[in-house]
Amino acid sequence: MRFEGHVRSWNNQRGFGFIEVRQGEQPVFVHIKAFADRSAPPGIGQAVTFEIAVGANGKKRAIAVQTPGAPRRARNHSPAQWGTARLFALPGFLLIYLVTDILWRVPGWVAVGYLVLSILCFVFYAIDKSAAKAGGRRTPEATLLLLGCAGGWPGAMLAQQLLRHKSNKAAFQSVFGASVMVNVGLFVALSSPLPAWTLARSGL
Repeated sequence: MRFEGHVRSWNNQRGFGFIEVRQGEQPVFVHIKAFADRSAPPGIGQAVTFEIAVGANGKKRAIAVQTPGAPRRARNHSPAQWGTARLFALPGFLLIYLVTDILWRVPGWVAVGYLVLSILCFVFYAIDKSAAKAGGRRTPEATLLLLGCAGGWPGAMLAQQLLRHKSNKAAFQSVFGASVMVNVGLFVALSSPLPAWTLARSGL
């Protein structure tokens, strides 16, 4: 027997949630693996139809979950559209880097560091995207943000656009944007004579 309901709550990090059943049943546990379409996590309030199975522990869980007529946008697997800020972020940083290098000679290892961290960050985003689809263990958002703040944000930005991952999550994007500004600010400050001047002033 198939039931109708809607997603009442969803833990995106752990890949499970609960379905509110329209027939008056108690909320039913559902795992991301129970969804026929796992290309994107379900949204709160999303309409679903499903069957109910009883596990060995006697608890009910939803299986064979489908989303007919669900109020969600059609998925587009092409890269996400670049916003104005993102469109100029990478070339803007390249310009800042070149000007900073002309003024104060940035060590070569800094560029290598940005490249390595960007590649690493892109890989972490790809792994997390794959885990989100498969219902596997997710990469903590704090890890993604920390890698970005350390210098991998160019790779993170490319991953968000090309993989369509985390690009529409407003809360994450707010923190990500702040981490990018912190990184660029520290890059300029540490490349300038400011650290040496500060040490000289302190007598160290």
